[in-house]
Amino acid sequence: MNRKRYLLAASLACVVAGSGAYLHLMRATQSHDDAAPVEQKVASNDVAQAPSTVQAKKESDGEANMRGHLQAAPEEAKPNEQASAPAVVAAPPPAKPHVENQIIGRLAPQAPSPMAPSRLGITPRDPGSRVADRADPGLTRAPASASARLMEPADVRRDQSQREHATGAPEPVGRDQFANAPENAFKAARDAPVSTFSIDVDTASYAFVRAQLNRNVLPPAASVRTEELINYFPYAYDVPASASEPFRANVAVFPNPWAEGRKLIRIGIKGYALQQTNRPRANLVFLIDTSGSMQPQNRLPLVKQSLAMLLTQLQPEDRVAIVTYAGNAGTALEPTSVSEKAKILATLDHLEAGGSTAGAEGIRQAYALAEQNFDSSGVNRVILATDGDFNVGITNKDELKGFVERQREKGIFLSVLGVGAGNYNDALAQTLAQNGNGVAAYIDTINEARKVLVEEASSTLFPIGKDVKIQIEFNPATVAEYRLIGYETRLLNRDDFTNDKVDAGDVGSGQTVTALYDIVPVGGPRTVDDLRYGAQAPASGSPAPAEYAFVKIRYKLPKSDRSVLISTPVDRGSEHARFEDAPLDARFATAVAAFGEILRGGKHTGKFGYDDVLRIASAARGDDPYGYRSEFLQLVRAAKTASAMQPLRP
Repeated sequence: MNRKRYLLAASLACVVAGSGAYLHLMRATQSHDDAAPVEQKVASNDVAQAPSTVQAKKESDGEANMRGHLQAAPEEAKPNEQASAPAVVAAPPPAKPHVENQIIGRLAPQAPSPMAPSRLGITPRDPGSRVADRADPGLTRAPASASARLMEPADVRRDQSQREHATGAPEPVGRDQFANAPENAFKAARDAPVSTFSIDVDTASYAFVRAQLNRNVLPPAASVRTEELINYFPYAYDVPASASEPFRANVAVFPNPWAEGRKLIRIGIKGYALQQTNRPRANLVFLIDTSGSMQPQNRLPLVKQSLAMLLTQLQPEDRVAIVTYAGNAGTALEPTSVSEKAKILATLDHLEAGGSTAGAEGIRQAYALAEQNFDSSGVNRVILATDGDFNVGITNKDELKGFVERQREKGIFLSVLGVGAGNYNDALAQTLAQNGNGVAAYIDTINEARKVLVEEASSTLFPIGKDVKIQIEFNPATVAEYRLIGYETRLLNRDDFTNDKVDAGDVGSGQTVTALYDIVPVGGPRTVDDLRYGAQAPASGSPAPAEYAFVKIRYKLPKSDRSVLISTPVDRGSEHARFEDAPLDARFATAVAAFGEILRGGKHTGKFGYDDVLRIASAARGDDPYGYRSEFLQLVRAAKTASAMQPLRP
């Protein structure tokens, strides 16, 4: 009897264990099948974020290992199930629909077919394709079978990246990289009367700051570049008359609202706006990071939607190619006329994230395609979309910088679209864009993609002036001290201004650029003591000369190698006695500058706080057709209650 009971109990235990294992296998497979992309979730006005997975943290090590072995199974063993999977229903469009939403709808997540692209993110091409995938021989692919789990170092990084950034996994924290340039200090005009810097029209810092504040976290001080916050907004400056003289300087002098006795000098530049019928043809190569870190919804899915938006702004005669990189780089789409828009969209739709990041190899292939299809009378540009996680291949920033510079000399430019947070390499993105004669933008929402690639597509893609430099000479008779607000990473030597071999920033069609100087007039509250043996400034009671400073701007036309000089004085005729009388755009730019300075620690803004920023910005909001300025007010309010730092993941 005891023997029978023992056998019966053992049989029941086996049945229970088998049922549990079967249910676990079903859950693991269903979890993998449910990981299909859902790009439409990103198309809302909210910040795109990957959903948290609290339940995943509670799984045992045994379950995690078993799931890791099963993740490759659906692709190899269940093609019929994948082909029959139901399509995901598209999310409703944003509140203000645009024409490009019709295109984005084509990128709705679909069930993978038996011919789905590989995990490298490279879509299959026709047998007649002229450019084959060019794999980096120095890289090792992950084993195809689940049983071969002895990995090389590159495979370990790839597997770790895929696990860490799997759909539904939380964002990494604390590995963002920024160029840490110290804030500009006040300089005595009598000792150093000349200030020289390169134009900056990037806006990545503003979008990154917004993404952090929308997470209820204050951004790292190093991520705040005040000039990029200021230049995020368009301003109504005087428009140049023609493309042959594409810039006009607008200057204003008014009291500094955060420091009594000091003044601000606003220098605004408006670029000539090219007409759609007159703009040059575009030869574009999309270089898309499809590594494992790009899986979350605010990365590769957002990039795919963003580039689909850009297609709506191109002409049929423009051409587009697509290169992907993840472990190995490959050509996903040969140079293709935009008239074949469906083919381009299908290629974007098939891209998937997985693998480590061979960014350098991808850049080489992208430039090779741009050169192969080079248009001497058009714009030739590589657009890199990445979270900046370059961890395989050429990782030396100086080597990449030199490569991009040499390609720039050939007439092929580079722009960078950054996405994601937690491991975003802003420092590398800035270096590549600055040396590639392009812009660096950060795409945190579908609305930001619309701003950069639809509403500002002409300024993003088509330069009207290159190597644009500004030099201001201050008059020591009227200005005791000055400080350039922002532009710390764009400072130039005095003799760089006249040297046409020195690279500087570019300005696109219709773009505005704003710079602010904080000055101490002669007789005002000094921050720098006079030298004991230096020349003394004139007494405060002496007659005041007419000029505060003299502004000089040098630029080259897009197809020229010789710079052109324009200049304008900053005199009493540009001055406003009260801050409230200053131009509306100047007052709003001042509020944005103060906000940036406060986020960086408020070293020069004293007791001026967020409420003061709100007061000034609200009064100077003016015409706000896209709601950018209203959004800024909300960000200032968010900063008042944001946490100092995002908690690290356990």
